Amino acid sequence: MGFACSSMQGAGETQADDLSVPERPARGRKEEDLAESSSIKQLLEAGAHFGHQTSRWHPRMKTYIFTQRNGIHIIDLQQTVTMLQKACDYVRELVSNDGTILFVGTKKQAMEAVQQEAQRCGMSYVNVRWLGGMLTNFGTIQGRIDYLVRLEDRKSRGELDRLPKKEIMQTEKEIGRLNRVMGGFKEMTELPTAVFLVDPTKDKIALAEAKRMGIPVVAIVDTNCDPTDVDYRIPANDDAIRAIRLICSKIADAVVEGKAARQAAEEMAKPEVSTPEDLTQSYSFGPEETEPPVQASAPLVTPEAKAPRAQPAEGAAGEGMTPEGASAAEPTSQGG
Repeated sequence: MGFACSSMQGAGETQADDLSVPERPARGRKEEDLAESSSIKQLLEAGAHFGHQTSRWHPRMKTYIFTQRNGIHIIDLQQTVTMLQKACDYVRELVSNDGTILFVGTKKQAMEAVQQEAQRCGMSYVNVRWLGGMLTNFGTIQGRIDYLVRLEDRKSRGELDRLPKKEIMQTEKEIGRLNRVMGGFKEMTELPTAVFLVDPTKDKIALAEAKRMGIPVVAIVDTNCDPTDVDYRIPANDDAIRAIRLICSKIADAVVEGKAARQAAEEMAKPEVSTPEDLTQSYSFGPEETEPPVQASAPLVTPEAKAPRAQPAEGAAGEGMTPEGASAAEPTSQGG
């Protein structure tokens, strides 16, 4: 009897455990394509499905959490693949319409990946420290960028060589400090069209400034993030280096594709202009001719040529004579 009760109790606990772990609904064949399965495999290998501890989660991330295991939340990677594709489509369309995106990742795990991927796609980035007012007070930041460019110009022209050694060291130290903080965006002359954040919780000032300026935000949201202010969310692990690199590479690939589409559209819009070489190659001359043959055409007949010329009358023959002719004709008539 006791054994039966204990077995029933164990079965009840197993059933309770099964109920606590929701099963994923079956997916149709149309949704299970090769691209999605490969993307899920890449995210799994990168560790993008691991969230934070269950005690550090944000309630608004509940819809993106699949289950919990050993006190750690597991992120639903099917939603991650879908939302990552939406974010890439948005970035691709944005860049094809002559837009720009600013990569932001100041945490230690994201510094190298953000710099490499932003440089690969030719976009600005911030990977050391977010300067307060970079978006809301862009004029002041632009002034500091101009100051850095002037210092670098003085150094390239050799003007620092005429200064004392102490001032040269101070100036070079200032150039290095400014390049470390603003080197990733010193070529940015206007506000970006969108901002990509690796960790909205870490870079909350950047998120607040982007929302205040009305700039769309694409961000990786972990289980401890508030996804409310993020326009294009990518639920994934924002602490794994491989996961950060993978998602940054996907965004950079979308930027490269958008630039290629924009360049193709510009080339299609250019009018075709015939060059002198095209004009000379339109006709091939023979061995003895220097100009292309001209086809014989009938002479033009004007209305004046068609009308018959009127014959002058005999009595009016003298009317058309000149005074010299008239004077020469008078002695002849008199002599007759």
